[in-house]
Amino acid sequence: MAANEKALRESIIAHCASVLTAGLDGAPDGDMSARLDDSLLITPSGASYASLRPPMIARMPLASEYGSWKGPMKPSAEWRIHLDIARARPDIGAIVRFRSPYATAMAMTRRDIPAAHSMIALFGGASVRCARYAPAGTTELAGLALEALGEGHAVLLSNYCAIATGATLEAALVRARELERFARLYAIALSAGRPAILSDEEVGRIAERLKSNGADVESRIVPRPKATAKSKAPAKRKRTARKRGSK
Repeated sequence: MAANEKALRESIIAHCASVLTAGLDGAPDGDMSARLDDSLLITPSGASYASLRPPMIARMPLASEYGSWKGPMKPSAEWRIHLDIARARPDIGAIVRFRSPYATAMAMTRRDIPAAHSMIALFGGASVRCARYAPAGTTELAGLALEALGEGHAVLLSNYCAIATGATLEAALVRARELERFARLYAIALSAGRPAILSDEEVGRIAERLKSNGADVESRIVPRPKATAKSKAPAKRKRTARKRGSK
């Protein structure tokens, strides 16, 4: 196994573990995938997040026979959703499907989450759409999920669950947490009255401001360089050299 594949498998396991502590109740009933070159690594069917080990992750080619896979365990029952999204959206490198309470409640009402909050722009559109209903694990559901996702990064699946995507696993999980938070806020707003909805144009302006200010999802997860740690080492070496030369 190549080093980059091993690292990505380990990263999937680590992010599955983080889901368990992220407050996304019901998330272990979902699945996760990440793009690897011309393949997709996806969590297996019938295994809990807590029990996962890197070799258990299934590998699915993106371009060859539809549905083919390699590994000791078959991929998640919703592999069609992951595979279809990855094939249609080269910009997406990771996909998380989960069943958090408020996002799932919105899916149960078959209700979109509109731009009642300015930060809806984090999802790449003016709303998070709810896909039309189809039975779980079907080709029809995968097609409807892809249709409702559009060019965005989150979608609800009627009477079922939620999906968040990103260029990386980190970005997908940031959006998953934000989607649950916005679903909760929208549910509260609905109980209080009629939420005011921002225009598509205003959401577009907000998205541009987030990018220019470095506050969009991708910018938030870029690790900061450890300049301080690097600058200390040379100074220490110089002091040691002076000390040795004085003897």
